[in-house]
Parts: sequence; C-alpha cells; structure tokens
Amino acid sequence: MAEYRIDELARLADTTVRNVRVYQDRGLLAPPRREGRVGIYSEAHLARLRLIGQLLRRGYTFANIGEMFRVWERGGDLSDILGFESAIGDAWSDEIADYLTLGDLKELFGLGVTPRTVKRALDLNVLERDGLRFRVPSPRLLHAGVELVKLGMSVDSVLDIAENLRDKVGDVAEHMVRLVADHILAEYAPGTVVRSEETAEMAELIRRVRPLAQQAVDAVLAQAMAENLTTVMGEHFALAMEYLQKENPDKDQGGPDAAEGLTGSA
Repeated sequence: MAEYRIDELARLADTTVRNVRVYQDRGLLAPPRREGRVGIYSEAHLARLRLIGQLLRRGYTFANIGEMFRVWERGGDLSDILGFESAIGDAWSDEIADYLTLGDLKELFGLGVTPRTVKRALDLNVLERDGLRFRVPSPRLLHAGVELVKLGMSVDSVLDIAENLRDKVGDVAEHMVRLVADHILAEYAPGTVVRSEETAEMAELIRRVRPLAQQAVDAVLAQAMAENLTTVMGEHFALAMEYLQKENPDKDQGGPDAAEGLTGSA
C-alpha cells in the first residue's frame, strides 16, 4: 500500500497542503498516521481528498460534504469504510515512480530534449516537476519512449504517441468506469448514499473489476495492433511494387499472366 507525505498527497490530489489541513480541521479528512513528527497518509486519504475536491467543484459546501460523510459513516465499520476508499484510490499499477534530472533525460533522449519537448512531457504528465528534478510516474512508459527513440523515432513523434494514447485510452477508460460505476451504484446505492454495511462488498467488487478491465484493454489492443500492422505493411508493399514497376516498366513483375505461365509449365 502506497504511503504519502502531505506535500505529495496534495500534489496527487491536485490541491494544496493548506487545503489538506483545512479539510482535516473541518473533520472531512482523517488525521494521518504519525511517524515521529511526520504525518503519513494512505490511498484512502488520497481517495477521500479527490472526492472532496470533486464535490467542492460541483458547488457543495463543507457542511454539505460533512453531512454526507456522516450519513455514510454512521453505524458503519471504520475498517470497511477505509477499505472502500482505498479500493477507489489504490494505484492501478505496481510501478514505482522514478526520478530523473535534466541531465539524465538528455542522456536517454539526446538532442530531442529541449525546453519545448520537456514542457510537452509535463503537460502530458509523462513527467512531473519535483524541485530540481523530474518525477516519472510510469517508468515503463518512459522506457518504451527510450527504445522507440533508439529505433530512430524523434522525441516529438514519441510524445505524439503518448498524447494519442492518453486521449483515446482516456475516453475508453472514462466510458468503462462510468458503466461499471453505474452498475455498482444501481445495485448498492440506488439514488442514495452508499450504505455503510455494504462498503466492504463494494470494495471487493471494485478490486475484482480492475484486472478484468486491464485484460479487456490488452486483448482489444493486441487484436487492433495485429489488424493495423497487416494493413500498414500491405500498403507499404503495394507502394513498393508500384515503385518497382515504374523503375522497370518492361520487366514482368509477376502479374496474372506470369502466374498462368508458371502453372502451365508445371
């Protein structure tokens, strides 16, 4: 289970340290576990913080949000509630973030690392600023980019791929999450607040859905890649044949007549 200090928690929830402390003072966010003088927060805190931010952006007041949480938690088991919030907030990957300096990036990507490409990577959340260095949320994604650059692609082209993936897969993920959430909420909380006694069951259901969603995306992506690779390579060879025919207009390129001649000589 991931653990965060308050500054990292605030950054991941797209808020400020001051807001985190205000939410705690208002009773909307549970206090952290203490290790000496340092507060340690969990995925449950992160999920609750993101939920608070979402409700505030929709126009609800602290009083509205506090009342909803009290209704939800009344009579419920605290461990079940925290387990449900953790199931929502858990990372969907076992990747451990890495940290790189600008020098590291230039060593990996060469001359393609410019102020413009770095800004673009930050806008796409491929990189995140962390003082004088960069946090890499997905080392696997970065490694894929490094390998593509080694194969001859430009950094801009690699970022094009990352942007396209984020847009397209993001739309698919939103659609999938909404459908699953609609099913879960319709089953467990039709038109009302999630019932406290059912939070443990909902948490287990959410955790079961995660690998199924990833398997479905992997399977469809594999099929689509195979189909598109065949199409693209077919187009490439068709163009190559046209080029050869233009280069050697008098030379038989193996058309239908040639095939018949081969058949007749057999």
